[in-house]
Amino acid sequence: KLCEGILNILEKDTKTSCQVACLEALRILSRDKKVLVPVTTKRNMQILMRLAKLDNVEDPLERVSEFPVIVEALKCLCNVIFNSSVAQKLSLELNLAAMLCNLLQKCKEQQCVDDIKCFDLRLLFLLSLLHTDIRSQLRQELQGVQVLTQALESSLSVRWTEEYKAAEDRDRPPLSLQETDCAIEALKALFNVTLDSWNVHSKNESHQFRYMAAILRHCLLTTGPTEDKTEELH
Repeated sequence: KLCEGILNILEKDTKTSCQVACLEALRILSRDKKVLVPVTTKRNMQILMRLAKLDNVEDPLERVSEFPVIVEALKCLCNVIFNSSVAQKLSLELNLAAMLCNLLQKCKEQQCVDDIKCFDLRLLFLLSLLHTDIRSQLRQELQGVQVLTQALESSLSVRWTEEYKAAEDRDRPPLSLQETDCAIEALKALFNVTLDSWNVHSKNESHQFRYMAAILRHCLLTTGPTEDKTEELH
């Protein structure tokens, strides 16, 4: 009942501070699988998706005041989907992967959205791990390899000297913690999406995998903010 009450509040147009507090409470509660039963309905998933800006609207992410709400809603969706097979099935019905790819594209055009990007990528990783149909959808319909490779390239700030050769800058400072976390989540999602793609057929796929290989090489030459984070990245 507590979860339902929180979601009823979130369905209304409340203040940003109230939305963040409600989402933080829901995120903690959603770690318990038993609590998730009333949460995992189509209506409630759509409430969280709306708050996370997971829609087909092309409006850019401009209202910085909304960013904490978007991040908390994405965190809630991560917990709900990880802990509920019902939510995983609903994710396919609600076309959640396509919405996440759309949000990722919006992140490319906006500064200061690393947290949004990171949890968007984490959610794509979870969906591609837990639902084989969504993994196939990402690979075949949503150009997931390209979208995720571009997200990885952006997180690593890759500069190119040739088509498949990234610039090597020995004096480059380590990645920030947020950049490292984004890169790690992109790598995890890419692993899932490319898991069954050992047999490359088209010229475009060949280009995509050569491009990705060059970025992965660059990744191995990149350091994170700490030794542990660098090891996790590699």
